[in-house]
Amino acid sequence: MEHQDLTTHKNGRQRKLAGTHVARDMETSSSEPEVEEEAEGLIRGSDSEDRRHRVRPGVRGELGNILLLLFLYVLQGIPLGLAGSIPLILQGKSVSYKDQAFFSFVFWPFSLKLLWAPLVDALYFSKFGRRKSWLVPTQYLLGLFMLYLSMTVNSMLQSEGGPKIATLTGVFFMLAFLAATQDIAVDGWALTMLSRENVGYASTCNSVGQTAGYFLGNVLFLALESADFCNKYLRVEPKDTGIVTLSDFLFFWGVVFLISTTLVAIMKRENDHGRGKRRVQQEETQGVMETYKLLFSIVKMPTVFTFCSLLLTAKMGFSAADAVTGLKLVEAGVPKEQLALLAVPMVPLQILLPVIISKYTAGPRPLDVFYKAFPFRLLIGLEYALLVWWTPSVKQEGGFPVYYYAIVLLSYALHQVALYSMYVACMAFHAKVSDPLIGGTYMTLLNTVTNLGGNWPSTVALWMVDPLTSKECQGAVGQSCGSPAEAGLCIKEGGACVTTLDGYYVESVVCVVIGLAWWVWLGKKMRRLQEQSPAAWRCRVDQ
Repeated sequence: MEHQDLTTHKNGRQRKLAGTHVARDMETSSSEPEVEEEAEGLIRGSDSEDRRHRVRPGVRGELGNILLLLFLYVLQGIPLGLAGSIPLILQGKSVSYKDQAFFSFVFWPFSLKLLWAPLVDALYFSKFGRRKSWLVPTQYLLGLFMLYLSMTVNSMLQSEGGPKIATLTGVFFMLAFLAATQDIAVDGWALTMLSRENVGYASTCNSVGQTAGYFLGNVLFLALESADFCNKYLRVEPKDTGIVTLSDFLFFWGVVFLISTTLVAIMKRENDHGRGKRRVQQEETQGVMETYKLLFSIVKMPTVFTFCSLLLTAKMGFSAADAVTGLKLVEAGVPKEQLALLAVPMVPLQILLPVIISKYTAGPRPLDVFYKAFPFRLLIGLEYALLVWWTPSVKQEGGFPVYYYAIVLLSYALHQVALYSMYVACMAFHAKVSDPLIGGTYMTLLNTVTNLGGNWPSTVALWMVDPLTSKECQGAVGQSCGSPAEAGLCIKEGGACVTTLDGYYVESVVCVVIGLAWWVWLGKKMRRLQEQSPAAWRCRVDQ
């Protein structure tokens, strides 16, 4: 159940990367007075232009810009939601967990966008607009990819030899990469599109828009695509298919992307930089290399290197629960649309938890909360394994009883408490130790490492399920089920492959053991990092 929901955290909906601010930090901390003067001149020029129309525009005066930002973030969430729904569709087609692991690389671009964010921030066509230079072509490509998928996705999913995992992964990886690039451009545009009085609404547009887009692309799509759900709740006469198909959904949003992007390109203008365009662009391009040097100098610091190493390994103990549990529930017969709908009642909890937990992480030792929530989350991983083991015995002829979904919902709620406790504590510590002179770059790096620390264990966990699973051929003498070819021969001889040991349960136990070992030895080391002086975290740019 966690696969489709936790990807939203890993993909940036809440663990937002400040990638667009990377090059900007270098510009601000640069020793070149000419760049600073020109930048300040641009700010003064835009401010004076705003004052001509209204001194304090208020929300009403910028309602159109706020709605545009909200819409752009909704568009960004659509491909993310669709990518999160594909593993559940693939699971219904009995693909291997190695195939699921391969497809999980689709969720990596949002964790890696720091690598190309400085380029997006610095390279552009001045006459067209700094952000539109990336936003418009990126969204056109997203729309074209969706239209291409609408015509080919059925053949990819229903080919004779099984779903074409490599092709699906490649196309959806490009969708995620383009969505991450669009995110960088929209984040940067939000800072100049809104006035200083209203720039705080940008983060609200981000969280609300991306959440709504993910909901449309994941929860709503899975519900409307399900024939059972539509026949039970939305139709008078039952049919064999849902109200919408994946092809229809992709085609609709592909058209929406193309039309809306055309309107933005024609009707929405960015501020003209005026004189000195070429010089400012040249300085910003030079700032890209300075940004990469700065990132390297931050990582080389002993405290930061230790902290990054801990962040990259901290989530190994949760990987089986987070990445495999949802797929195992679908394999056990739980409808994928019902699992997706369980995310709806979690929204109020996900809004309240950061507010409540932040009261305990606001002090000088936020990682204490991280440390205390760690074993609790490990135990929930074991509870998830028990839930998967119990699921087949609860299944009835008409589906699953209400009390089963209530227990699943309670388990997910407890998991969210532990997850958010660790997440908020981590973000609070990032803000506490980041060097204020280069805060955006510093925090973006730490957030990137945090996200990667969740991505690679999930991919490995999916990859290892099949090798750890034991099966035997029953009903055919002398046959085995060690490989797909042997399994096919077993069935051909009249036998059946029966699982004697599910690799998911082996993984669950191994992950908890690894997690406990990390908590005992490395968890204390992470807590001790809080005792380091502020100077230990300060980066000397001129080294």
